Amino acid sequence: MAQTDVDLVILGGGSGGYACALRAAELDMSVVLIDKAELGGTCLHRGCIPTKALLHAGEVADSARESEQFGVHATLEGVDAAGVRKYQEGVVGRLYKGLQGLVKSRGIEFVQGEGRLVSATAVQVGDTTYTGKHVLLATGSVPRTLPGLEVDGTRVLFSDHALKLDRVPGSVVILGGGVIGVEFASIWKSFGADVTIVEALPHLVPLEDEASSKLLERAFRRRGINQKLGARFSGVEHTDNGVRVALENGEQIEAELLLVAVGRGPVSAGLGYEEVGVAMDRGFVKVDAYCQTNVPTISAVGDLIQTPQLAHVGFGEGILVAERLAGLPVVPIDYLGVPRVTYSDPEVASVGLTEAQATEKYGADSIKTLTYDLAGNGKSQILKTAGAVKLIAEKDGPVVGVHLVGSRVGELLAEAQLIYNWEALPSEVAQLIHAHPTQSEALGEAHLALAGKPLHTHG
Repeated sequence: MAQTDVDLVILGGGSGGYACALRAAELDMSVVLIDKAELGGTCLHRGCIPTKALLHAGEVADSARESEQFGVHATLEGVDAAGVRKYQEGVVGRLYKGLQGLVKSRGIEFVQGEGRLVSATAVQVGDTTYTGKHVLLATGSVPRTLPGLEVDGTRVLFSDHALKLDRVPGSVVILGGGVIGVEFASIWKSFGADVTIVEALPHLVPLEDEASSKLLERAFRRRGINQKLGARFSGVEHTDNGVRVALENGEQIEAELLLVAVGRGPVSAGLGYEEVGVAMDRGFVKVDAYCQTNVPTISAVGDLIQTPQLAHVGFGEGILVAERLAGLPVVPIDYLGVPRVTYSDPEVASVGLTEAQATEKYGADSIKTLTYDLAGNGKSQILKTAGAVKLIAEKDGPVVGVHLVGSRVGELLAEAQLIYNWEALPSEVAQLIHAHPTQSEALGEAHLALAGKPLHTHG
């Protein structure tokens, strides 16, 4: 059996794995990066990138459909699913090629094959064992389903299947109103489908501030996206034309397809983790604040550990591990300070605490909130988008939460992230002059108002 010895062996070539590989190589470590599929993982091939391409195609369709609002006469002749797929695959393909070139240029050995942890310092692929001074586990996640709900990939789909559809469905039921569910609801509605979201909790995007959830729900109602909130799924059966979805309250919904978007679970079963002694919790690998497992030579990052399932979290964790192994000083990630975006139309974006979390942490009397409606923002009026900026701050203290709803507001999170992470006071942000007319002005106006000197709002 062949053996290769390096400084770092990484199992999983997605966001966390390849970020760690790139940074470790920069720091003069020899690296082997192993993945059973393509370099880039879920984010590049089956998640972030292809779904955002579909969302942009949907935005183009909506722009054509609604062009008369802007005095432009255009007609939408239809959505060519094959053409959209070609555009989507082109975006993914260019990024994939670039990533492959980057990995190669850093001298990282990429191994495509099924890897299995066989000791505290080794991963086996076929007949070859790759041994490292350290091993990073970064095997990611896959879509979850509910007990008894069989996903056949034809009428009952996961998001992976939905990305490969060769047509626009006439009607869809989406089980789950989290990020994946509402993004696909937005995509299919833009493409002309009849969409119904079924969510067991009382609100869409339930991890966001309740005010943001309510704004999204209102916008979706205006768009004609049906919502069954606080409704539990009880079963699905095939019909001549698709599926019939049953809810616990007795209601039945017929549609062409059912998309199951109830979350994602870790990929860890059968990979040797427990046999080597890695501490686990319901399939997740347990780590400390530095992504270190209970085995000194093994770390883990990304969706495999119980941190936010975001590609950019994986990037950050991968970089942290590489720098820790190189002996550089590292700081644990403040996960509340990581920006979060749902790329539906409208977008929902946030950083920091929700009002409920801030109330629990500081007490209701020790926080103040302010909501600035985008109706007062010139650029938002030009874009014809509705929404708001909501700020949460400690009384006489820093801003501890920023929540945004509206078209393109994800682009405003860079500034919001700095405000939260640098513990800025409302008065400090109020001193900054924002370009006019931009949507970033909405952040500036909100902080002016919170600092007690509103400009285009009532005090």
